[in-house]
Amino acid sequence: MAAGISVREAEVLALVGQHRSNAEIAAQLFISVRTVETHVSSLLRKAAVPDRRALADRAAELGDPEPAASPVAALPTTLTSFVGRVEEQAALRGLVVAHRQVTALGPGGVGKTRLALAVAADLAGEFAGGVWFVDLVPVTDPAMICAAVAQALGIGEQLGRGLDDSVTAALADRRLLLVLDNCEHLLDGVALFLERLLARCPGVTVLATSRSRLMVPFEQVYSVPPLSLDENADAVALFLNRAAALGWPVPTEQADRVAEICARLDGLALPIELAAARLPTLGLDGLTASLADPLRLLVGGRRADERHRSVRATLDWSQALLPEPDRLLLRRTAVFAGPFTAAAAAIVTGYPPLAPADVADGLARLTEHSLLSVVPTGTGIRYRVLATVRQYTREQLDTLGELPATLARHLAWSRSTATELTEHTGTGSWRTEFDFVADDLRAALNWAAAEAGHRAQACDLALALARITFTRNLIGESQRRYEQAAMLTDDPAVAAAALREAAATAGCRIHGAEMYRLYLAAAEVARKVGDTAAAARDLATAVSTCFRMSDTFDHLPAPQVTAELLATARDLAGDDPAAAAAVAVAECGIRSAESDGSQAISLAARAVELAERTADPLSRSAALDALAAAQWWCGDTAASAVTTRRRVELLTAAPATAAGALERVGALSEAADSCLANGDLAGARTWAAQLRDLPLLAERGDLATSRILVVEALSGDADAVRAGSRRFADAWELSGRLPAPQLAVSAAAVALVHGLRGDAPAQARWQAIATELSGPPAVWCAVFDAVLLLHAGDADRAWGELATAPDDLDEQVLWIWRHWYVALRAEAAVLARRPEAAEILDAAKNTVAGNPIASAITARATALQDGDRLAVLATATAFEAAGCPVQQARSSILGGDPDGAALMKSLGFMANP
Repeated sequence: MAAGISVREAEVLALVGQHRSNAEIAAQLFISVRTVETHVSSLLRKAAVPDRRALADRAAELGDPEPAASPVAALPTTLTSFVGRVEEQAALRGLVVAHRQVTALGPGGVGKTRLALAVAADLAGEFAGGVWFVDLVPVTDPAMICAAVAQALGIGEQLGRGLDDSVTAALADRRLLLVLDNCEHLLDGVALFLERLLARCPGVTVLATSRSRLMVPFEQVYSVPPLSLDENADAVALFLNRAAALGWPVPTEQADRVAEICARLDGLALPIELAAARLPTLGLDGLTASLADPLRLLVGGRRADERHRSVRATLDWSQALLPEPDRLLLRRTAVFAGPFTAAAAAIVTGYPPLAPADVADGLARLTEHSLLSVVPTGTGIRYRVLATVRQYTREQLDTLGELPATLARHLAWSRSTATELTEHTGTGSWRTEFDFVADDLRAALNWAAAEAGHRAQACDLALALARITFTRNLIGESQRRYEQAAMLTDDPAVAAAALREAAATAGCRIHGAEMYRLYLAAAEVARKVGDTAAAARDLATAVSTCFRMSDTFDHLPAPQVTAELLATARDLAGDDPAAAAAVAVAECGIRSAESDGSQAISLAARAVELAERTADPLSRSAALDALAAAQWWCGDTAASAVTTRRRVELLTAAPATAAGALERVGALSEAADSCLANGDLAGARTWAAQLRDLPLLAERGDLATSRILVVEALSGDADAVRAGSRRFADAWELSGRLPAPQLAVSAAAVALVHGLRGDAPAQARWQAIATELSGPPAVWCAVFDAVLLLHAGDADRAWGELATAPDDLDEQVLWIWRHWYVALRAEAAVLARRPEAAEILDAAKNTVAGNPIASAITARATALQDGDRLAVLATATAFEAAGCPVQQARSSILGGDPDGAALMKSLGFMANP
């Protein structure tokens, strides 16, 4: 363990190394999220690393790589103890152990949630994946159920798939208990979610609480009974416990009077707690008198279907005991979906006859009477309306005609809050603040969208939510909000702009077909209002999507269709510079297959020239992308690298939008590839590290680390590869082990490093991952195999891997590996004493000119052919200058320098001849 790191910090560090969220770490270690944040900040300082990703990469080096193995118990902290219910606990526990989906059924106030929490806590040790709690009260849109579950479990949306699929993929092989609380207002949505979840995740068990059955396959129902009613029963014990907590213990000899009060309350937990909260002001005599005749009249018998009436009667009684300002405040707080601050309540509820200045004191009094609960957070106190109380008070608000006005104020507060968050994204604790208010913003939007008089405000809020959720990496929701805004607005220009943002967001989700559909929709809106230039841009961009993101389509549109779309775009473009540039970029993609090299470059150069006139960095980036591709296909890899570098530098000033983020991913990926192709490992490392650290890829660690793993493997940084490979493997497993040919090379690079280390089992495991990702072997397989075989001194087998002449391979197959393939082939030919070695070597020197690493490999091959030991040793200096220590050590070993073996061992590799 590194000096200065405490035992607790080491536990946090180990879990950071597993890329666990702060919520997951807090739950596993039974500490607060704020405490986790404090430990992470301390670790960043002690490890002298800039960010959490770097800390995760160094976790194994700095501390114990194996974290505490205690199961996660991510359950809310309760401020009062759980009383009694021994038999009920045992019965419900038995059902949860025996069945995969159990519903604790009962009316509001009967105690379903507390019983479920007690059972879940008791079962924590039975589920290796932990127990997780999801409160559905704040969720007002069935489409957001999965998002609530994902947030609770710390699961992010995986690129290329929706959040529902990301959640089921993440939970596919985990054994855990999921507690879904308060399902009754989302029955259809919960049923659909559970059917999908239980079918795809055989290790997941669900304990739900609801006032109605969920009606899903295999549902086992447990009807939660009222508390037992006698002097020594649970109902009395609950009352006595709560009274004692208030500092008003009841003498033992008065237990019979408590039993009478509990009987009048039908043994329901919430009414009993509300009554106990009134004990300091009313005493037992007052409680008995207050509850006698009015409540008896309302309650009637004790049949289960009348228990709702009992709860309602108790709430009527509890509210009647409040002064009018507090009754008014309680009703108005019902519009909040989630925990709220006193400041928010003052804005939303503080209107005549209630003064904003009186709200804070009123909230405190309502809390004292158990009508509100306190939610301590790292940023201060928040209040929550109990689910049953919220339903009751919202009905009252509606009956009294006050609901529309209060909801309108809630909408205004939500819009103001969302606007403020959009102005501060990327600074301070905005993510934490958004997570607290997100459900309220969504609830306000749902209400406003259904109200004809508030559609304009709903559109504004949808656009703000779209921007915030994109930055928060809730990309699927961001796309949905942009599309929602387009439907809500009456302004075609706003609708078209929202659809374009939705299209770019779909691109960030690696959904090319969705991106294509949405650009076509934007074009249709633009054409209807006569904005032909905008329509031309949208149509051309839709066409460009078909080749720039071709590997993300399940089925590409027919060439005839895209040709017709481009022809229409060309006709509509007129003299508009942006439209002309977009059309030119699309033409590069459509005509590239029909053009020779010079024609392709000419088309792309024209696109760049037209894009330069727009001063739009995204338009210019797309054109430079087309030019770099054309230069590459013509074999001018150096020019392609320069063009790609121009593109990356240009995008530093690009707007922080979805379209800008999408361009950055593409530009940095290609910049790293082009540097790698040209033997510029330092440049490749720079761009690959920037790619790894993009916020857009925070939830996709395999894609984020893909380039850096290859760079570090070829340079010989075994420690960096081993650290990065953990994140890669975790992310790939989380994605459901999806095939991803573009990522296979990264897995093969990790296998190469394990092979150089002599770890055959790890090498085989990563080779299997590479095969599962890609299927058939590719050129990089031959390159990596040759590196390993030459390192082991098996030149004949290395030649066998590289025997095919590069000109006999498809350029698309060779891609960035041409120089590496050619140089290693020449060295293998020399060492295998192939008769054609001299000819191969001469050709290789011309091909790899300008590539420092490939040139050093061919120089070494020449020296080995000539038997010039000093020349062999001289190549070690060239490799050192190129930042490739593994090849530097190999040259030293081949040249007979005894320090070569020591260098190889210091890198963590076997010092083979």
